[in-house]
Amino acid sequence: MTASQSSVRSDSMELLLYYHQNPSVKLRNKLVRLHTGLVRKMAHKFSHQCNEPYEDLEQIGYFGLIRAIERFDPSQGYAFSSFAVPYIRGEMLHFLRDRSTLLKIPRRWQELYNEGQKVRKQLAELLGRPPKDIEIAQELNVSLQEWQETKLAVQNRMPLSLDATVVHYVDCQITLGEALTCPRTVAQQQQEEERQQLQGAISLLEEKPRMAVEMVFLKELSRKDAAKKIGTSPMTVTRYLQKGVQDLMCMLQPQAIASGS
Repeated sequence: MTASQSSVRSDSMELLLYYHQNPSVKLRNKLVRLHTGLVRKMAHKFSHQCNEPYEDLEQIGYFGLIRAIERFDPSQGYAFSSFAVPYIRGEMLHFLRDRSTLLKIPRRWQELYNEGQKVRKQLAELLGRPPKDIEIAQELNVSLQEWQETKLAVQNRMPLSLDATVVHYVDCQITLGEALTCPRTVAQQQQEEERQQLQGAISLLEEKPRMAVEMVFLKELSRKDAAKKIGTSPMTVTRYLQKGVQDLMCMLQPQAIASGS
């Protein structure tokens, strides 16, 4: 990593932390501009695996980036890119699934396309290079327009290969099959978001209630052992726990209402 890349990443994390504490549209848009590379890289990969325009995929990807910015908690110690990639990818996949079609094409076009693939292979061996569309059309004895329309019609109805690599970001290579959402994946993502919300709320508790909650509920210590570490009695730990739980319920309740609306 170069010094400039390290500086950009540091500035980005500082802005993410500030946005988490003081969200605003202006700051969110600045963060979007800082992370356009994530969206563009993924849109570029997707555009080579489907027939949708790069520009459409890029625009859809920004919705995922915005969702990631709004839900990211910098205090958890995760890299933002690792957190944001699933959101960006998910938006693009939803878009592609919505645009998919099962419409049949005329048999003649399908037969012409299959014959064209054979001709393409033969010409490539003969010429020592990939043949041009006009050369394939001439061998098929059809017009260039008819061949191109046939090829486009067949390609637009072809399903994406589940083994096709759609994301190769840094050291992370992901196939379309791995990227498709399933109920288990959605549930895991929701659990992770809820866990981050809970940990964020715990960090806002007063010191002693926070210590009691972390030791008893997270580290699973007994109240007696927790009392020794805090330097108080088990009865006092119980009071700290009651206060901690009450405060957590108050902090998390608005989020529960918002998510249920």
